[in-house]
Amino acid sequence: MEARLNIYGNAVAGKFARYINSAGKVISDSTLPAATQELVKIRASQINGCGFCLDMHTKDAAHAGETALRLNLVAAWREAKVFTDAERAALELTEQGTRIADAAGGVTDEAWAEAAKHHDEDQLAALVGLIALINAYNRMNVIVQQPAGDYQPGQFG
Repeated sequence: MEARLNIYGNAVAGKFARYINSAGKVISDSTLPAATQELVKIRASQINGCGFCLDMHTKDAAHAGETALRLNLVAAWREAKVFTDAERAALELTEQGTRIADAAGGVTDEAWAEAAKHHDEDQLAALVGLIALINAYNRMNVIVQQPAGDYQPGQFG
């Protein structure tokens, strides 16, 4: 399987990718816990059907010490006992922020309030940015049919 467009081989797509990668650095350098960041990326990627991002973020999470049990239960996080209340709040915000077109009112006040109980303002800002960012990556990869399975942890620096 080949991607429809080589994102890093095309000048316009490559420049766009570099800009959003820079935005990602702001988030990865934030105080939002790294484990939460990976869980958010994985859950949004599951919803959006982005195999490339799922391949990348599950491998990066495992490489950073995330357990197989937690990785396997991300899609069923509501029924799983292995996530903290803060992670649950982040996952709920991720789902509502990713499925924004499915909800007439967007993200509910309840989901926001629950996230705000567990995350300070900077972490909330990082969480909102991360949800927007992973959705952008997902859409880019799904549109070009970026193949999955060959990613190696740390491959992109």
